[in-house]
Amino acid sequence: MNYPQEDIKPYGDDGRKGRQVEQMFDNIAHKYDLLNHALSMGIDKMWRRKAINWLKPFAPQRIMDVATGTGDFAILAYRKLQPQELIGTDISEGMMNVGREKVKKEGLSGKISFAREDCTSLSFDANSFDAITVAFGIRNFEDLDKGLAEMHRVLRENGHLVILELTTPDHFPMKQLFAIYSKIVIPILGKLLSKDNSAYTYLPRTIQAFPQGEVMKNVITQAGFSKVNFKRLTFGICTLYTATK
Repeated sequence: MNYPQEDIKPYGDDGRKGRQVEQMFDNIAHKYDLLNHALSMGIDKMWRRKAINWLKPFAPQRIMDVATGTGDFAILAYRKLQPQELIGTDISEGMMNVGREKVKKEGLSGKISFAREDCTSLSFDANSFDAITVAFGIRNFEDLDKGLAEMHRVLRENGHLVILELTTPDHFPMKQLFAIYSKIVIPILGKLLSKDNSAYTYLPRTIQAFPQGEVMKNVITQAGFSKVNFKRLTFGICTLYTATK
């Protein structure tokens, strides 16, 4: 199935979405962390902790963090969960290079590794991971159904999927405030700090277009997952999705 956000590309209609997303994140990698924390006012750290806490009772030993970016979620997940192995995957080497430097500074180079992977065609064997996490990256997938199917394939039986994604609040006044923030504040700050205006007009558009709530729950279920649940966080600005293979 084709979803609205799959047709939204950072730099116009020419070329594959995946290639454009890779180029965009390579372009903004050096400013991404600064922008990410500034735009979320630091609340993203709390969202990440909630996602990781959901996984804690299952004690996963082999974890893949898909769309790992600069590795913030991977580092926090390793600290909290202490798995035997944690692999961060992404299509942007620029973002992962920032992540590799962070992991090195944290003294975790032997614990966390990075690999360039296309989420719609992962190179890993079936039944390879106990848990898969995706924080703020799934709306950038070129093909959402293929990405979910691949994550389902490489998860072990009874393995767990955790997704964090930005969503649009649906109640007054947060709905109206978020609309102003995403359409005006995010593009202005993004342009000032990253010098890539396209990136920070693209990102709010994908938030609005991406399936959320019950619709996203059904999409995850159709990919073969069970026990699919979601919880809206911070008045619906972010949603936590959880599922089991």
